[in-house]
Amino acid sequence: MDILDQIRLDYQHFPKDQSYHLYAENVYFKDPLNEFRGVNRYRSMIGLIDRLFKQVNLDLHRIEYATPTQINTHWTLSWVAPVPWQPRMSIPGHSELALGEDGKVISHIDYWHCSRLAVLGQLFGKK
Repeated sequence: MDILDQIRLDYQHFPKDQSYHLYAENVYFKDPLNEFRGVNRYRSMIGLIDRLFKQVNLDLHRIEYATPTQINTHWTLSWVAPVPWQPRMSIPGHSELALGEDGKVISHIDYWHCSRLAVLGQLFGKK
């Protein structure tokens, strides 16, 4: 199976059943809230999303090779927040995944198309 097909499936199942074998042991990850190295930390972060949030959905809008060693994905992540009034929240964004010589993801950088403050505002019904 091609890596694009596998990533497409991972988005469909997110945060369950992710293909961590696609990632280099020392993968670099960055998003507006996190920055770290290591596939084990990446696995832990995904596990936290799975345990903390309800009805998590990662809707893939587009996936493509930007270059032979970079995959870009465009997506919307949504979930129900773990607070008593249970607001539905979402973050539109895109990711840049750099591939190493062995074809594994060596860098995964997420960009949000909204501010952290706008995401927090969704807790209180502000769009």
